[in-house]
Amino acid sequence: MILVTGATGTIGRALIRRLDDAVAFVRDPAKGAELGCRHVVGDFDDPASLAAAMPGVSRVFLNAGGAVPVAGEQPMIRQQRAVIDAAVAAGVRHVVKLSVWHARPEGRLAEGAHGVIEEYLKGAGVGWSVLQPNGFMQNFLTGAAVFTEGGHLLGAYRDSRVSYVDTEDIAACAAELLTGDPRAGRTFVLTGPEGLTHAEIGAKLSKVAGREIRYLDLPASDFAARLGALGVPGGFAEDVAGLFAEVTTGRLAPVTDSVAELTGRPPRSFDAFLQDNAAVIRESWA
Repeated sequence: MILVTGATGTIGRALIRRLDDAVAFVRDPAKGAELGCRHVVGDFDDPASLAAAMPGVSRVFLNAGGAVPVAGEQPMIRQQRAVIDAAVAAGVRHVVKLSVWHARPEGRLAEGAHGVIEEYLKGAGVGWSVLQPNGFMQNFLTGAAVFTEGGHLLGAYRDSRVSYVDTEDIAACAAELLTGDPRAGRTFVLTGPEGLTHAEIGAKLSKVAGREIRYLDLPASDFAARLGALGVPGGFAEDVAGLFAEVTTGRLAPVTDSVAELTGRPPRSFDAFLQDNAAVIRESWA
């Protein structure tokens, strides 16, 4: 049996569709019922509920939890460590962790939180595999998950390229590790087949949306100030701007063959993603 945490998110839902013996770990019973699979109700901050979900589970998909600091703490670190501890105590054989590319303990925001959790998982005494995806194509589906202004993309990427990956490909890779050879002790960086600038992404979105969508670039310091003016805490805004500045070095531009290695097929292109989601994009970006 496979326990899926973060089951009601974009990747979790796509993963559930690919598994025959999944049990979803959810906080909201109504959302769990919508998944169409067995589910258990609990909370990462409730160790008893985590322990109750583990009997009979052989593999765990570790996902979800917030990377936004709360009172100086990254709650995701505490929460995912609790899942790992519960899995080890129950004799779970393998944990597949969803992380982020360039995760490292000293990194900013999600990169730092995931880096700390990865190190904890590797020393926990359970089999592990790690998926480190690049940014998600789905971020551009409605525009709600990217920074926008006046209906245009806003950022501080300059002309750097990012090899965004489809979350459906991430879910397919996770399913392979959870149901087949888990490739224990390996980390897979997941990317799409090409790196695109955000100006190119805006042009591609424009063709599908039926109107011009431009990319508006700001210096990282100006971007942090813009976030601060919107009420974002200063330290968090500076970290976000710092991540943008790091992207300008080209660190998210390379492509890997991990999706093909795990699934036996190439990753979906951004053009194919836009074509498959054209109706949603036209409505959301109108």
